[in-house]
Amino acid sequence: MEKILSKRIIKIGGFTIFFILIILYAILGSKDLIFGVKIKNVNLTDGITVIDNIIKLTGNAKNAINLTLNGREISVDQDGNFNETVALFSGYNVINIKAKDKFGYVDEKNYKIMYVK
Repeated sequence: MEKILSKRIIKIGGFTIFFILIILYAILGSKDLIFGVKIKNVNLTDGITVIDNIIKLTGNAKNAINLTLNGREISVDQDGNFNETVALFSGYNVINIKAKDKFGYVDEKNYKIMYVK
């Protein structure tokens, strides 16, 4: 009787661990769908005033297949890093970064910058 009970417990435990592993694998495999695209680590601060009309823009858009800067498509590497140079007009400027992933999710950031000579 004890042998049958212990075998049953081992079987149930084995199946439980197996199904937990399958669920974890499915979650990890679909992390791009779950987390979507995110624009982060952009080296700009919203509302800053600068004295140089050319700024170097860097950041990360993980999971992005399409990234635009002020409506112009820019390239990203395999890790989602981007690096661009932006020329500012005198006065108030808005820099718009928009990222889209393969599932159609979009993340958009706007940075307002004042350029004074």
